[in-house]
Amino acid sequence: MSDDRLIVALDVPDALAGLELAQKLGASVSFYKIGLGMLTGGGLALAHELKDEYGKRIFLDMKLFDIGTTVEAAVRGLAAQNLDFLTVHGDPHVVAAAMQGAGGSGMKILAVTILTSLDRTDLDAGLIKPGDINDITLERAGLALAAGADGVITSPREATAIRALPEAAGKLIVTPGVRPTGADLGDQKRVATPAEAIRNGADHIVVGRPITRARDPRKTAEAIVAELTGV
Repeated sequence: MSDDRLIVALDVPDALAGLELAQKLGASVSFYKIGLGMLTGGGLALAHELKDEYGKRIFLDMKLFDIGTTVEAAVRGLAAQNLDFLTVHGDPHVVAAAMQGAGGSGMKILAVTILTSLDRTDLDAGLIKPGDINDITLERAGLALAAGADGVITSPREATAIRALPEAAGKLIVTPGVRPTGADLGDQKRVATPAEAIRNGADHIVVGRPITRARDPRKTAEAIVAELTGV
């Protein structure tokens, strides 16, 4: 039994490896994320195969960023492919252009606030304005939602505060940086367990390596689903 609050990130080299993993996970997972790392390895083809032949939902994690005209054109093309979620950077001009491109297609535009692999030191290195990372994430989320985004991508640690924003009413919150208890944190710095993320206000959690690199991926996914069922 699956729970579409769990999105599994197919962070594998190519479409063949992604399909093999999806077949191992079977009915335990109904929603998959395909990102830039697999784009040149047949990622879009895999997205269509999983959706059309296996009935899965697809989150295309492209984190688009460009001038408005280019973003709008790219999103319009992707919206025609019957995908479920697409990420763009949360800058208001990018979000507004993406919403124009999506054009009521049903594909949800999710804005990236601050990547969950970053901390204040990383923001300093990138010349991002001073301040607490949680406050900056909250501010970016509010601006992106005001610009029309269907939801935001954010750390589970900021989900509660974002959910409380007036702009967040009826919007989606999707949280990467989710790690089951005892799992290796990898390159993630702002994390929570699956249950904590949902309690904090997330609608969906994204889990990658703890499932995809597990000795028994299906058993690991089923354990997370069971944890979510108890929330």
